[in-house]
Amino acid sequence: MSKKITLVSFSSSFHCSVFTISFTLCFFFFSTPFYFIAFPSMFSSSPLVSNIRLKMVDSQYYLPNDIGVSALECGEAFRLLSPQEKMYAHYLSRAAWYGGLAVLLQTSPESVDIFVLLQKIFRRQAPAELEKVATAAGLSSEDYQAFLVYAAGLYANMGNYKSFGDTKFIPNLPKFKALVWASQAFQEQSTEMEALWNSCSCLLYSLEDRQKQLGLGDKGITTYFSGNCCLEDAEVAQKFLDSKVSWFHIQSDQCSLLCFLQSVVTIWTFFLSASVYCFPFSLCEFIVRRGDYAPLMEKVCSYLQQAEVYAANENQKKMIEEYRRSFTLGSIEAHKEGSRYWIKDKGPIVESYIGFIESYRDPFGSRGEFEGFVAVVNKAMSERFAKLVSSAEVLLPELPWPREFEKDKFLKPDFTSLDVLTFAGSGIPAGINIPNYDDIRQSEGFKNVSLGNVLAVAYSTKKEKLTFLEEADKDLFLKWKSPSFEVQVGLHELLGHGSGKLFVEDDKGKFNFDQSKVINPETGELVSSWYRGSETWDSKFSTIASSYEECRAECVGLYLCLNKQVLSIFGHEGQDAMDVVYVNWLSMVRAGLLGLEFYTPESKSWRQAHMQARFVILRVLLEAGEGLVGLEEVTGQDGKPDARITVDRSKIPTVGKDAINSFLRKLQVYKATADVEGGRALYDKYSTVSDSGAHNFLRLRETVLLRKEARKMFVQANTRVNGDNVELVEYEGNAAGLIRSFTERFQDDADQLEADLLQLNRRDAPCWC
Repeated sequence: MSKKITLVSFSSSFHCSVFTISFTLCFFFFSTPFYFIAFPSMFSSSPLVSNIRLKMVDSQYYLPNDIGVSALECGEAFRLLSPQEKMYAHYLSRAAWYGGLAVLLQTSPESVDIFVLLQKIFRRQAPAELEKVATAAGLSSEDYQAFLVYAAGLYANMGNYKSFGDTKFIPNLPKFKALVWASQAFQEQSTEMEALWNSCSCLLYSLEDRQKQLGLGDKGITTYFSGNCCLEDAEVAQKFLDSKVSWFHIQSDQCSLLCFLQSVVTIWTFFLSASVYCFPFSLCEFIVRRGDYAPLMEKVCSYLQQAEVYAANENQKKMIEEYRRSFTLGSIEAHKEGSRYWIKDKGPIVESYIGFIESYRDPFGSRGEFEGFVAVVNKAMSERFAKLVSSAEVLLPELPWPREFEKDKFLKPDFTSLDVLTFAGSGIPAGINIPNYDDIRQSEGFKNVSLGNVLAVAYSTKKEKLTFLEEADKDLFLKWKSPSFEVQVGLHELLGHGSGKLFVEDDKGKFNFDQSKVINPETGELVSSWYRGSETWDSKFSTIASSYEECRAECVGLYLCLNKQVLSIFGHEGQDAMDVVYVNWLSMVRAGLLGLEFYTPESKSWRQAHMQARFVILRVLLEAGEGLVGLEEVTGQDGKPDARITVDRSKIPTVGKDAINSFLRKLQVYKATADVEGGRALYDKYSTVSDSGAHNFLRLRETVLLRKEARKMFVQANTRVNGDNVELVEYEGNAAGLIRSFTERFQDDADQLEADLLQLNRRDAPCWC
């Protein structure tokens, strides 16, 4: 049957890639992120990209030479570990780093080739040595610094798109090729290096409209879906995932959707000679094949097995066993079971989590990107978070929704402050609330972590670079930004993501609420909608789910930071406490303005969930009126467009609190009742960026871009075994140090690893034509 086909790929929630052609429908599932790809026999052998026209571009697509690069300090915490704990941390870190390489494949078609090209160059010549070669090849010192910054950015983001904002970045130098040709790597392997350059050089610099940002269809580039996939295709794939398919069938006269499942094994154990399992679904047939990312997942499992030897208790051992089973078989259920053991592992000295976790970068909002972290507990800060957990049952009733809309029982989680040793993935957050499985979070529990050494450096800035505030506010802002953000992160993770009930009717028709009594506070009528069967928050709210939930959590933080008990837990009393509240609210509205950097007018889309959420909150507080928030366009001292944002601190406890109360209640009610239509209408209203109304946000966006400060990059340490000891290898906090950390991280099996990555990338290449 001839039909236009779509290929999709899925992860954690799942990872999905889609490809469409006039041919038999072919879906490929890759991994525990699943991945859909078409595999017809008549793919063109023409180059992946040709005749790409380079354009003059603005600075938002470059990483500036003076970008902040900071070493992520963890030496003191690591040295306090016992020899067994150090071994455990080492092998978990190795598993995380090898799994993190999958992000290259999840980001863009060219990311793997660029990564391998850079690895080959820097493995043979360290940055200091290569600089001499660059000078001889005609590069200026500024050119060479731009090269180092680009390479560091590629490593830090695990691809050539920014992890925070999903915007492409390109090298800020014209002589990249000259440096490649002059390198020792090229002298030794000219044919291989030239082939690598030819495979990625066009896309390396290309800023065609679709390639400027990640997105679905004509809105951007994604390797979760193939190039001709649209939203409707993604919805079909999601319906298949939501269905309960449990039987094997093949019909050759139907459209086939061939899916690769990420796993180490390549066959189904119950059907020994087969590598596929077929699911008739609607008018199509999904053919699921195992074995995607197999070389990487095999490494992950090997290092997890070695870590298990040094586990501190049975929960850690069982957790690792289930993770290995998940990555070996491509099993979501095994990963969920591992997550259950992880929740039970209370207060570990070495904390970790690994898998296909966050769905921010899936344009459909439900397939996970790989990440793995290993961190050491900061005991002093963790004591404060423990007090917040103990107060949770008193604080939750303060939230602005009826008791029926809150979980039946608050399951007290671990909440610890951690110093990160390893965070492998596309970027490092300030705090985490996991696991992301709704059924586990609702009925079994979760954990919260605040990443203390990340907070210490990520959000620091110099006064002269502090934009859009009045001079009178700047010193206060700098003094209280970190303490206020610590409060916000704590409330956001614990009582933001950790609060709120979802109304569910399971497959057997059993409800987790009394549908004959529970009243919707927004309508005054009985609740009339809920989640059914295997429907989840992500699958129902799809493209807005991540940002909507971040907005709900941010609103909880703003709302509850007004509580004196919360402020006291974090050591803030009297005037200091009032200043913390003021700076927290001021920081949020400023972040809402800064969020405009992550909006793309051409596609009318947001590229970053948290920043969209903060813009929404800015709009809500501006709408509250009564002088609570002021936003005006001005001319800066340099004669260029500028803006000033103000908050009337006297009105935060009244006008501000009332506005957040009303908005937060709506967010929770729509979420709890699976009211996608109402929730989307509300969220889209405040997410709209236009040039009409009281504020010209499109013009303000240009001002934000003019005065933006690049996001910092982190240099992470390595660990290595020396006899019976594990050593911490630290690096300088600059671009060269970040590069060295990556070249030394994979040096034991570099040639084979690079060959495996290229092979995986070549297999997918036809999908991006």
